[in-house]
Amino acid sequence: MPVTVFEQGSTLSEESRASTFHPPTLDMLHALGAAEPLIKQGLVCPTFQYRTKKHGLAAEFDFAAIADATGHPYRVQCEQSKLTRILYEQMRGHPNFELQYDSTVKAASQTGSGVAVTIERNGRSESRSGRYLIGADGASSAVRRSLGIEFEGFTWPDRLLVISTPFDFFEVIPGLASVSYVADPERWYFLLQVPGLWRAMFLVNEDATDERVQTQEFAQMLMAGVVPGIANYEIAHTTLYKVHQRVAKTFKQGRAFLIGDAAHINNPLGGMGMNGGIHDAVNLAARLAKVWRGEADDAELERFDRQRRLVTLEYIQKYTIQNKKNLESPGDEFRDSLRSIAADPARTHDYLLRVSMITSLHRAEELG
Repeated sequence: MPVTVFEQGSTLSEESRASTFHPPTLDMLHALGAAEPLIKQGLVCPTFQYRTKKHGLAAEFDFAAIADATGHPYRVQCEQSKLTRILYEQMRGHPNFELQYDSTVKAASQTGSGVAVTIERNGRSESRSGRYLIGADGASSAVRRSLGIEFEGFTWPDRLLVISTPFDFFEVIPGLASVSYVADPERWYFLLQVPGLWRAMFLVNEDATDERVQTQEFAQMLMAGVVPGIANYEIAHTTLYKVHQRVAKTFKQGRAFLIGDAAHINNPLGGMGMNGGIHDAVNLAARLAKVWRGEADDAELERFDRQRRLVTLEYIQKYTIQNKKNLESPGDEFRDSLRSIAADPARTHDYLLRVSMITSLHRAEELG
């Protein structure tokens, strides 16, 4: 089916955004021919671990335990910007695909038979119309706002600061995994490796301005708490986030749809945001194609909203909130719980199905 993408930027974004690709997402990308080039550019991470500042290593989990449920029993750490370029190269030149840069969607509307968007380009407004509209335009989605769809939920009072550094933490932290979460009631953080860099994400709960938090001095203060005696890290860049937990009241209104951050946004613990957005896109595209070809009626599109919105509420929101609370806990009970899971193969299997988002996809299928 013919698709036009309106991109606000003058090129594909290179911003430091999400970087964790879960096993079922890799399975989906494999079906599209995009997993293999992504894996070549990223880091294959078969294990992840939880630590506490008080006790050190609490538990480590290996995705090999769910090799019966996925063709990719590991996470791949690779910047989101690499995937967009892989997909673009696959589609470039296809007669049914068009990507328009410097095209900011400002408003959207629809009738019973079609949709329209107002685009700002080179200082001028233009209007474009089509049969369907997919709003993948982020947390401040103009599509969602234009359609009057509520973005229900809340914003945490805390902020998160991501600090990227080329420092090699493997050399100073014995037994470290490429993805490691460190619980602490005062200042939890996690360390995540991407090609050429480590990302350290810290909770920022003090009363400091955004400008102050993003200074080199503040970043060095946080980094000094990771490994005693090591300071003055080389810092590649920092990114400050407000932390939201919100879900749109509906993912479908007439001929318009919401996916990704336009439909749901959550804290990044567990790496479920981008993956959930990709799951939205794959689910919706398959249904739209069936309706477009006359293989299914419009009821097929209602299933997208029913499946993806409910699993977002039941899984993505639930587990990202719980992940944050776990890391903020004193650590004793959390550590004991993790060790109990790790000691039981059946519980480990179930746990990994949940954290990898496979369980949420099974739940979506149950909803019909």
